[in-house]
Amino acid sequence: MVEKVIIMGAAGRDFHNFNVYFRDNHRYQVVGFTATQIPNIDGRCYPAALSGTLYPEGIPIYPDRELADLIRRHGADLVAFSYSDVPHTEVMHKASIVTAAGADFIIIGAPYTMLQSTRPIVSVCAVRTGCGKSQTSRQVLRILREMGKRAVSVRHPMPYGDLAEQAVQRFASHADLDRHRCTIEEREEYEPVVDMGVVIYAGIDYEKILRQAETEADVIVWDGGNNDTPFYKPDVHIVVFDPHRAGHETLYHPGETNMLMADIAIINKVDSAEPEKVEQVRRTIERHNPSAAIILADSAVIPEDPDAIRGKQVLVVEDGPTLTHGEMSFGAGVIAARRFGAKGMVDPRPFLEGSLVKTFEDYPGIGTLLPAMGYSAAQVRDLEATINRTPCDLVLSATPIDLARIITVRHPIQRIRYEYQDNSRPTLAEVLRARLPA
Repeated sequence: MVEKVIIMGAAGRDFHNFNVYFRDNHRYQVVGFTATQIPNIDGRCYPAALSGTLYPEGIPIYPDRELADLIRRHGADLVAFSYSDVPHTEVMHKASIVTAAGADFIIIGAPYTMLQSTRPIVSVCAVRTGCGKSQTSRQVLRILREMGKRAVSVRHPMPYGDLAEQAVQRFASHADLDRHRCTIEEREEYEPVVDMGVVIYAGIDYEKILRQAETEADVIVWDGGNNDTPFYKPDVHIVVFDPHRAGHETLYHPGETNMLMADIAIINKVDSAEPEKVEQVRRTIERHNPSAAIILADSAVIPEDPDAIRGKQVLVVEDGPTLTHGEMSFGAGVIAARRFGAKGMVDPRPFLEGSLVKTFEDYPGIGTLLPAMGYSAAQVRDLEATINRTPCDLVLSATPIDLARIITVRHPIQRIRYEYQDNSRPTLAEVLRARLPA
């Protein structure tokens, strides 16, 4: 008998699991995806061009809140949980909904969905959103370049537009970012890599992406998203930990899986974290994965003009996902404001526009910061209007991109960059050189 399947996701891992596990598999009939975490990704259709011969009309994508009704309506036999950065308790709440509605609940094993490459793979993942994966990935790219390797980056998917058009995306210039109509969230990940002169791929069909990347790389760097596991089988698996959220490494799915699989464990943000929290994370790693090499790192906060911050009332704009489902209460912008003598941080909440009102309702822990939400053109307009309505002396933009290239800001604005720095020995370069296949 054919099993009817619903795949729970957030426009990333769910599509990959379908492509490698369910597509063209006559044992299953996928009756739909559900979508959560990211706004405006439901109500679409996974297109026939990507669905294979069994789905000539594509596959509908429904809101996650309709899950129980979908199971009953379609007589679903199986629900595959396929998204990331979720508390373990929330995963089991979802499992309870599924089993009460009459279906089985599964999480597909991480190695089962990893594609094998003909090139060495270095994966950079994390135990939570906002640990510092991207800056670590860029450091890995620098190390590989110093080793004389041609490195290409492949980023975890963020397909928020036309899915058929986004099957394989290659970014080598700012013109490519514009041509693919990238959102702020996409630009945050792609633009800094492009600025290094490194090619970065993303999309939906990661088998095709891998084969294309292999043609121009000696080594491929998997740049993970949220706290998801790699889509490619890594030769070296690097996992980043955040001591500001000590304890989260065993509380979130699939971050704990990453910890257990890690070859190299990087405790980041040591320069701004409490030493006892750093030691707490170290002990957890040693207890659960004693074979992992542990590295201490700083997330160096680099303002354009430190003196210009002193004495100013600042509006702090931080990376969006880090503040929302990453649940961080501050980021590099707050550290810069405190470290370089800002007079105070302006609360943007009285001045929120459009979709940002709901963002703050959904994530009340954001507080007095402004997440750089930009999953759509409308959200970008709302962000621009909110910034311009908020009275301040200076905007501190701690999103990884040059925000002033995307929106028109009427206030003075200063970028706050943050980069990986080794805190002590061993360094990332020393450990990576020892572990990377020749």
